[in-house]
Amino acid sequence: MSHRTLLHALAVGALLLAGACSDQGEPTAPSSQPALPSPELNLQGTADDPISLARAVPGFGGFYLDHGTPVVYLKKAAERGNAQRALAPFFRTQGIQASELRILPAKYDWAELERWFTQASAEVLAGPGGVFVDADESTNRVLIGVEHGAAARVRGIVARLGIPAAAAIVKEVEPIGFAATLQSKVRPVVGGLQINFPGFLCTLGFNAVRNTQNSFITNSHCTNTRGGTEGTPYWQPTQTAAPVQIATEVSDPVYFKNINGCPAGRRCRFSDASRAAYASGITSSLGKIAKTTGANNNSITISGSFTITAEGGASVGQTVGKVGRTTGWTTGKVTNTCATVNVKSTNVTLLCQNIASARSAAGDSGSPVFKGSTSVTLSGILWGGDGTISVYSPIANIERELGALRTF
Repeated sequence: MSHRTLLHALAVGALLLAGACSDQGEPTAPSSQPALPSPELNLQGTADDPISLARAVPGFGGFYLDHGTPVVYLKKAAERGNAQRALAPFFRTQGIQASELRILPAKYDWAELERWFTQASAEVLAGPGGVFVDADESTNRVLIGVEHGAAARVRGIVARLGIPAAAAIVKEVEPIGFAATLQSKVRPVVGGLQINFPGFLCTLGFNAVRNTQNSFITNSHCTNTRGGTEGTPYWQPTQTAAPVQIATEVSDPVYFKNINGCPAGRRCRFSDASRAAYASGITSSLGKIAKTTGANNNSITISGSFTITAEGGASVGQTVGKVGRTTGWTTGKVTNTCATVNVKSTNVTLLCQNIASARSAAGDSGSPVFKGSTSVTLSGILWGGDGTISVYSPIANIERELGALRTF
């Protein structure tokens, strides 16, 4: 699901990415958290937002990129002109000609998919075995990911809700957990490096300035207490190898309940992100991410750096990369956007997350996610996956929770 508002966030429940940390269990989250206020989230209001397209194009049923070719589902092929006009700003930014647009027949319009998505999310993710729910642009269906053995229960929910069986795809997937386990001391500190907090290893996402404070962003689960600021100390690469502390956690919003579409019985946030302020005397490079010798080649040897020149989201079908302390630089296509995630073996749900087919493993938690291969667009930070995919929090959600950040 591409560029959707939070209230229509896709729901992803539990695909397994490497556990939050390398050799030990995940930090224990607080048993209860005060609720956050509930301001409206305004995510990526671009022309390829399915909500905007549904308003502009009667019978719109989804838009995605198929190996670079733009594809739109329409109930009436005669609406092609409206679709081309609505997508014109997006086409201009991507260098796509309107004539390249391919039309597929839509069985369902976006309003129907959104309604069924909302109904299914509330029911499927509140019970056992729910992994994700998505109003899927690429299939014109509601896609529901479930753990093994849960398909029959979920199909029963679909029937009880009155969702047509043909409109829902129920697919068995692996549960998603937090990721955690390139590994040398590097100064100035840049994104993509190994960091250590008490007992655990993660990846530093990216450097940022918040209100003149030099900082870095990593996962909330890469802190002593997931959700809540308690001053977690950090070292790079480890406390043993470099015993001078480099930073201290200063911002990690608590979870909320019963608002913003948070499923019943769950604790929710918009991102798995926290901010740590650098200690005096620690040098860091704003806008730099460590670059390894190549993508998808298992190398963690640093051969240069990526330079962040912009921030922005990604559409289904676009390629993103990440750099993590375990698997290095990996790339893959975005397969789902704006997913609400039930994290494996917790009562935590993350709203409006993205999934990409980029490999990740234990210790990669916090990895910066970006578009490009030299000058890059910062898109978010990774927190989960199952070894073959990556789940990440979009940059818009991170700044929604941590405040405006200067990243380059």
